[in-house]
Amino acid sequence: MRISVPGRLGFGTAPLGNMYRNIPEQEALDTVEAAWQQGIRYFDAAPMYGAGLAEIRLGTALQQHRRDDYVLSTKVGRLILDEREDTTQRDLGEKGGLFEHGLPNKIVYDYTADGTLRAIEASLARLKTDRLDIVWIHDPARDFHGESWRDVFDIAMNGAAKALTRLREEGVISAWGLGVNRVEPCEMALQQADPDGFLIAGRYTLLDHADALRALMPASTARGLGIVVGGPYNSGILAGGTHYEYQQATPEILARVDALRAVCAEFNVDIRAAALQFSLAHPAVAAVIPGASQPSRIAENLALVDAEIPAAFWQALRTRGLVAVDAPLPQAG
Repeated sequence: MRISVPGRLGFGTAPLGNMYRNIPEQEALDTVEAAWQQGIRYFDAAPMYGAGLAEIRLGTALQQHRRDDYVLSTKVGRLILDEREDTTQRDLGEKGGLFEHGLPNKIVYDYTADGTLRAIEASLARLKTDRLDIVWIHDPARDFHGESWRDVFDIAMNGAAKALTRLREEGVISAWGLGVNRVEPCEMALQQADPDGFLIAGRYTLLDHADALRALMPASTARGLGIVVGGPYNSGILAGGTHYEYQQATPEILARVDALRAVCAEFNVDIRAAALQFSLAHPAVAAVIPGASQPSRIAENLALVDAEIPAAFWQALRTRGLVAVDAPLPQAG
C-alpha cells in the first residue's frame, strides 16, 4: 500500500483550528498528547484549519516527541498571509463558518507549483519540523471566485501534482494525493497523474459510500494505493450531532440516520463504532482519522474501533438496504 500509516486510527486536526468553537489552547495541546499516550502515531493537518492554527498547535504538541516516531501529513492549495481578514466573512469554500474562531490571517487559494512549494515551507515552520511524510492537494474540486472546479483541478494537476511528484522522486516526501470530499476528482487524478492515495472526507462512511464503491475503491485496491478516511462521522451526524457536510442536516439525511440508529438500537451497537469499523473494513483503507478536541475523545474512539459488533448487525444493514451490497463488511470476532 503506497499510503501506509501506523495504526488503524489517526488524528484529524481540523478541530484544533477552532472549528465551530474557540478551543482553549491547553485543551488542544492536551488532546494531542492524549492521542500520543494512547498510541496514535499518524497526524493530519492543513493550513486551512483555522488559518494555520491547527498546524501551530500540532507542531507545539509534537515537539517533545522524536520526529522519526510518527507520520505527519498536511495539505497544499492554501496560502496563509500576514494580511488580516474578518473571520465572520471568511470565504473558505465551505458553508457554515467552520473556522470563524481561527486566526484572522487571510487565506488565499494557490494550486500552482510555486504556491505548493511556498505552502510546504510555511507548513514546516508552523509544524516545527524539517519534513513532511504525506502531502495532500487540498480540495481542488470547488468553484472558486468564478472559476469552475474543473479549471481549478487542471491548475492543480499541472502545478501542485507535478511539484509533489518531483518532491517524491527526490525523496523529500514519501507520498502525495488529493485531500477532498468528492470522489470524481480522485478518479480523474488516477487518469492524469500518479498519486499514492487519497484522503476522502465523508465519502466512504456508513452513511455515504456508494459513489466511492463504484470505481475509486476498486481502482485503489488494484493499484495498491491507500485511502485515508476523514470525516467518518459525516461532520458529526453519526456521532450525535446535527451537521452533515458542514451544515445543518436535511430531513432526508436525518431520516437515513434514524434508520441506521434503529438497527443500532436493535442490536445494542454504538453507531459511532459501526461508523469507524465500516470504513476500516475496506482493504484499500489505510486509516480512519476522526477529529477530536477533547482528550477524552481519544480513548472513546479507540474503544469504538475495538468494540464487538455481531455479524447479524451488518447483515441487517445490508438486508434493509442501508449499506451497499458490495461493501466489504467487518468480520465479527
